[in-house]
Amino acid sequence: MVAVGLISTAVNLLMLTVPIYMLQVYDRVIPGSSTETLVFLTILAAGALAAMAVLDVLRSRIMVRIGVWIDRMLSPALFERGIENTLRGVPYQTDALRDLATIRTYLGAVGIMALFDTPWMPIYLILIFVLHPILGLLATGGAVVLIGLAIANHLLTSDKLNRANMASAFGYQNAEMAFRNAEVIEAMGMTPALTRRWNEVNGDVLQLQETVSDTSGLINAWIKSLRLFLQVAVLGLGAWLVLQQELTAGGIIAASIIMSRALAPVEQAIGAWRITTNARDAWKRLTELLRLPPLYPSAMPLPPPSGSLVVSNVSYAPSQRLVLRDISFSLEPGEALGIVGPSAAGKSTLARVIIGLAKPQSGSIHLDGGDVFAWSRDNFGANIGYLPQKVELFRGTVRDNIARMEGGDPADIVAAAMGAGVHEMIMRMPYGYNTEIGENGVVLSGGQRQRIGLARAIYRHPAFVVLDEPDANLDVEGEAALGRAILTLKESGSIVVVITHRPMLAAQFDKLLALRSGRAEFFGPSHALVSHVRRRDACPTPDYPRQPMRVLK
Repeated sequence: MVAVGLISTAVNLLMLTVPIYMLQVYDRVIPGSSTETLVFLTILAAGALAAMAVLDVLRSRIMVRIGVWIDRMLSPALFERGIENTLRGVPYQTDALRDLATIRTYLGAVGIMALFDTPWMPIYLILIFVLHPILGLLATGGAVVLIGLAIANHLLTSDKLNRANMASAFGYQNAEMAFRNAEVIEAMGMTPALTRRWNEVNGDVLQLQETVSDTSGLINAWIKSLRLFLQVAVLGLGAWLVLQQELTAGGIIAASIIMSRALAPVEQAIGAWRITTNARDAWKRLTELLRLPPLYPSAMPLPPPSGSLVVSNVSYAPSQRLVLRDISFSLEPGEALGIVGPSAAGKSTLARVIIGLAKPQSGSIHLDGGDVFAWSRDNFGANIGYLPQKVELFRGTVRDNIARMEGGDPADIVAAAMGAGVHEMIMRMPYGYNTEIGENGVVLSGGQRQRIGLARAIYRHPAFVVLDEPDANLDVEGEAALGRAILTLKESGSIVVVITHRPMLAAQFDKLLALRSGRAEFFGPSHALVSHVRRRDACPTPDYPRQPMRVLK
């Protein structure tokens, strides 16, 4: 920015080339009939204007590169912070990336140059005073009126512009949500209702933007008319001063050019007022976002875990609502745990907690002796396999998705696909592992997405694997492949946690954890669960939540 300021100083000094040239031509060359002086002054002026053009281009390119540099510096942090905030329950984090794009665009636009040129306004006005005080008073009065109109433009439009921007963002968020759920909307005939809602929001935005544009257009028209009037006034007043022999003809032209240059930044600033306001608000939002503490602390990378998983007295209560209550269990390498229970028992929440996606209000989760929230997330994630209840795939190839978007060794990719029983299915695709699957695997069936998600979860044999209802959308063949994958993971020494509603996988589990209303109803060997359920049903406990968990060894 210092370099841009210095270049702006040089540019504004060179702006005086034309008025000085006109003064010399009218007051020295023409009266003296000096051709040599005219040629010399013309060459000198041409050189100065060429230098000004070069400096102006240089200034513009520096601002563009500053915008690109800011984007490159902040976009990775904003992307990571967006993922963290999504985990915090704050949606639509792409707005932050759009804000950054707004700032980058603003820094490369012409309007920002007015910020560097405006400080020169008093200097130009002083030069007009030097030519003649009356002309200086006229120019100063015109500048005051223009600045007043600029302030009026801000006061009359800023609030409506902010409301329009907020309403527009809300409308686009609703539209994005609708597009993501197009199948449900179309299947149940919700399109007309959602279209009406969009029209209501969009109508409010259009009305506010129309009001802002009308106000700004009116003020801009007055500013342009005032500038033209000032040009006429300075020429007329200058001519009168010449008649009074208080000013030269060259002084008239010089005063007109200098005044035009003095008032230009105000008009530029008003013309770029909307993008300036948007950039200011975007920077404010980004500053607030970056001030938030990181969700995970930075930590030294650790070697792959090889020890046990210990969950101790974990309770989780988002928004003061207790979802998990005093959950405890432990698993050794090579053991598989099945988590069962009715809907809304807290099974998926427990899965998110034990892999560090949601931090409990009390208790601890240790993997290989280390708190899962103290690990570096990149380091921890490389040793974790996770298949969420809703499988999300990324735009790219089958290979990209299995390898977690990192390229990966083909041998590891094929091994993961074979472990998930999906290799033959992939080879039947048009381009095999290089087949593009579209956004969220739109070209795949639900079962295919599920099995590719499973291959991604077991890629490179992670030490700790959590599968949330991995048998959803699977046929008999897929369920058999899932059972084999779990067995292979156990044999390789992985700790496996599976949330399921189906009894088919029970034979693969060494232990079962039964949840009900956020409490552990049972934890122990899988074969002991049937006896426990029979005893519970024979002797129901009215005040069940107060009963301690039963642990069978």
